[in-house]
Amino acid sequence: MLSLSSELLPDNVVFNILTRLPVKSLIRFRCVSQSWNSTITNPIFITKHLDLASSLSDINNDGYLLFTPLRNYLDPSSSKEWTTFVYNTNRTLTQISRFEIPSPNLIIGFWNGVFCLAAKNDDSDEKDLRRSLYLWNPSIRKLKKLLATRPADRAVFGFGYHPQNNDYKILRVTFAIQQVTRKPAEAEIYTLSTDSWRKAVISVESFSGSDSGPNGSVDQVYFPTRLCFNGALHFIAFSGGHKFILSFDISDERFREILLPQNYLEGIVKHFERLAMFKGSLALIVFGEDLVEMSDICHIWVMKEYGVVESWARKSVPMKQVAEFFSCTINGELLVERLTPYQSFLFDPDSLNEEILNIPMPECMIYTPNFVESLVLLDRRTALPNAKISKLGFPAR
Repeated sequence: MLSLSSELLPDNVVFNILTRLPVKSLIRFRCVSQSWNSTITNPIFITKHLDLASSLSDINNDGYLLFTPLRNYLDPSSSKEWTTFVYNTNRTLTQISRFEIPSPNLIIGFWNGVFCLAAKNDDSDEKDLRRSLYLWNPSIRKLKKLLATRPADRAVFGFGYHPQNNDYKILRVTFAIQQVTRKPAEAEIYTLSTDSWRKAVISVESFSGSDSGPNGSVDQVYFPTRLCFNGALHFIAFSGGHKFILSFDISDERFREILLPQNYLEGIVKHFERLAMFKGSLALIVFGEDLVEMSDICHIWVMKEYGVVESWARKSVPMKQVAEFFSCTINGELLVERLTPYQSFLFDPDSLNEEILNIPMPECMIYTPNFVESLVLLDRRTALPNAKISKLGFPAR
């Protein structure tokens, strides 16, 4: 047992009390004594605190929206803020946190209070920016820079969490788009527990497409479709002329093929498509124009049995002028935006009701059924410089 010497309470009692305290308090209590600091920064304590926070997460709501407004790139002094809202059961939003994002960065994913960020290509050192990734926990003001092993024309990222091993992994897939004869895409995996990258071979053992590339290789991965679901990262990918869902199992680190619905674009002019989790199942959501009705439509393809192509089932609903899809709520509502006029809203495909969200135009928006602050990365050495703290306890502008 870690030493928490106290004249009044046994060590195990103090330990259990500390695991129930909010992150903001624990950061302050590191100054109480050397033993308390040692305990709070210990991986065993960090994991226990996270497990308890997750189990006690508020279930009296319909999830959380994590949102950042569109940044004014013409104003060099403008900052990019990330705001978290509780999505209440009465369909209202309540802000619970706000903080400034280290910029310029693209948000790749979010797990257990930790964001994965990728540097954007708008700096003079473009080669470095194509390779730079960060792990960031705003609750404890920790930013850890990771440098991938090689530059590339294009890179696609996925961020996942392995609960059995309590570990975080980043998948980086690189490929060239300007070569006459394309080389197969390459992959590398970062694991937080070892703080290291290693190369991985993208090989899908049994491609179903007759026009797929050689030896199960992949040519290109479509970044906007990334999804972490069922313990795996998912992307829409291409191998030769074969289009499919590429999955990467976070546990065994194997790549697998999931077939798309047969002829799923028949009768529709596709505007865009996204992968999502819809009511607990893998889903492919296609927005486009119906060729018969000549009107905007949304096809929601749901894979009732994961990995079984015959289980794809379609639900079609009218949706006008959708410009972007962000996510699905736990109740199956679609979080989308339209531009004319601009609106972010939740759409219920069963009732066809729309719930307008009173928020500015988003650059990024994430829905999560559970949200916890955590101490993840506290045992790492890299920290952000002193930053201004908002009233809610987060770095702010």
